Amino acid sequence: MLAAIAIDDEPVALEVVKRLSEKIPFLSMKGFFTNAFEAADFLYKEKIDLIFLDIKMPDISGIDFLKSIQNPPMVIFTTAYSEHAVQSFELDAIDYLLKPFSLTRFLKACNKAREQFELKKNNSSTAELASVFIKSGYEQLRVELSDILYAESSGNYMQFVLVNKKITSRLTMGEAEALLPAASFVRIHRSYIVSKKHITKIEKDSVWIQETELPVGASYSNEVLKIIS
Repeated sequence: MLAAIAIDDEPVALEVVKRLSEKIPFLSMKGFFTNAFEAADFLYKEKIDLIFLDIKMPDISGIDFLKSIQNPPMVIFTTAYSEHAVQSFELDAIDYLLKPFSLTRFLKACNKAREQFELKKNNSSTAELASVFIKSGYEQLRVELSDILYAESSGNYMQFVLVNKKITSRLTMGEAEALLPAASFVRIHRSYIVSKKHITKIEKDSVWIQETELPVGASYSNEVLKIIS
C-alpha cells in the first residue's frame, strides 16, 4: 500500500485526485492540502511514499517545494501547464499529469509509482545482494555491486562507472536509485549516486571516489554526514 498526499491550491483539483485515488486499491491517501507549508509540516511528522503535487501555486511552486524537502518521497506532478515537464523529470518525478487527466492516465502514473516502490523495497530487503542486472542496449549485463564506483545521470540515461569500464543504460535517476541497494550506495547529488565502500575522502562540498572528485548537493549533505557517523 502506498501512503500518499496531494497538494494543490485549487480545492476542485484536490477533489479530482481524491475521487480518482479512491478507485486505486493500492493507494492510501493520508491528506489533501491547499497550503504547501502545512503539507511540509505533515511530511516532517509522517512517513509518506508519494506526493501528487501541483506546480503553479501562489506562495511556492511545486518545483521549489520539492527542492526544499530533504529525501523527498516519490512525486507525480499534476498541472495545467506543460512547460515544466523537462525540469520535473530532472527532479526524478515519477510522472507528469496534465490537467484534466483521465482515470486511465492517473492509473498509469500510479502503477509506475508502485513499480518503483516495490523495486526499492525488494532491493532494501536483500542486504546481501551481490550483483544486479543492468540493461545496456538490448543486453542485460550482470554487474557485481562491488565493482560499481558511482552512477551519473545524463538526460534520460545513467552511466555506471565501474572499476574497469563504463556502462550506459536508459534509466532515470529514480530507477537507478531503486536498483542500487541503500545499504551500499548513497545519493550525494541530483546527478550522482556513489558506492560507500569506494569513498576515499569526504570534504565540505564534495566526495572523492578514488581519484575522482564529485559534488555534494546541499539537499543531500545530511546523507553524506551519516556515512561518517
